[in-house]
Amino acid sequence: MDKDAVLEEIFKNDPLGLLDVIPKKSNAKSADERLVASFEEINGFMEKNGRLPEPNTSSVSEFQLYSRFKAIDEDPMKTLQLKEYDRHKILKDVLEDSQDDRNATSEQKEINTIYDIFSEDFDNLLSVDSIDIHTLKHVPKQDRSETDFVAMRKKCKDFNKYEDEFKNVQKELSEGTRKLLPFNEKDLEEGNYFVHNGILLFLEKTINLTKDNNGKVDGRTRVIFENGTESNMKFRSLGKNLFDNGQSVSKSKATSEEDFLTGFNAISKEDSEVGYIYVLKSKSKDPKIAFMENLYKIGYSTTDVATRIRNAEKEPTYLMAPVENIATWKCFNLNPQKFEKLIHQFFGSSRLQLEIIDSKGEKHTPKEWFIVPLQEINQAIDLIISGEIISYQYDSRGNMIVNR
Repeated sequence: MDKDAVLEEIFKNDPLGLLDVIPKKSNAKSADERLVASFEEINGFMEKNGRLPEPNTSSVSEFQLYSRFKAIDEDPMKTLQLKEYDRHKILKDVLEDSQDDRNATSEQKEINTIYDIFSEDFDNLLSVDSIDIHTLKHVPKQDRSETDFVAMRKKCKDFNKYEDEFKNVQKELSEGTRKLLPFNEKDLEEGNYFVHNGILLFLEKTINLTKDNNGKVDGRTRVIFENGTESNMKFRSLGKNLFDNGQSVSKSKATSEEDFLTGFNAISKEDSEVGYIYVLKSKSKDPKIAFMENLYKIGYSTTDVATRIRNAEKEPTYLMAPVENIATWKCFNLNPQKFEKLIHQFFGSSRLQLEIIDSKGEKHTPKEWFIVPLQEINQAIDLIISGEIISYQYDSRGNMIVNR
């Protein structure tokens, strides 16, 4: 067979569609697209106001559109480019562009006035909402709780007890071992850090928290700020100000894992149930699934696994196909759900990304399937049980567990 015949045979024999590569389109607009988008804003102004934008106005956005339109209208090249978009016939009728025009428009324009700046702003970098210079807008009113947030602070006499930890939290934020997260009221717990208006603060203590008739919790707090001040503001005032203009600081990665493992084997009323951790292999005949090596589902069940997977071919979580039970661990004196969560986090970088259609035609994305060798799954479970998991991580490229 010649080369063309061989290539044709390869492309025909591609059941998984691995060779059907669609080039990724760039989201960046070309210069021509930006020019059209800029002119469409002028069209939009015409349709809304029934006239062209004018220079003698207190509206910055209208003056910007006027400057842009004038620059286009005086440029034969741009006028010709936009001819098909000129719905309102507002541009000059240019029959053809000369070479001299091309050369003239290609030269860099000298900037001497505000008009020169706005007229060349086809990327909308200076775009603003319509502004009346005689009216004060967009200045937020400062409510009482915001005022109290600042006014009630006083010098923290024992700040030396907290100063080193503040520095450590800032260091961990810069290194990425802690992160700034959207504020959630559930985060308002003693020992947590937050940021408000760029200031790091520490919720050291909550005092006499009680619920009112509406079920809302309130009381006093002791809050320490990184600038050496403290406050005993109301619990709800703290929450409101953080909700309006604040963020939560996550725990450091190492601390989160240590806290998880510290309580991992603790038994409580909620953790007393016995369950099963299992590893399953799909028996799907779908080519997209059947040819995947090392594809396993790692899950948790409160009932025996055989009963749980009896109708696997009807459930999206099992890829709408029968499964084979590869391994099962019966769990005593620990929380199987936490166990499952930790192992899912450990192998998170190798999670299967696949959309499954159920019998009703609805789409699902199963979360418990991972492309990981079975021996690595077994090793990870042993490391979790021994508590050594925090010293290791999974290398998805090398398909192996490695030291951190």
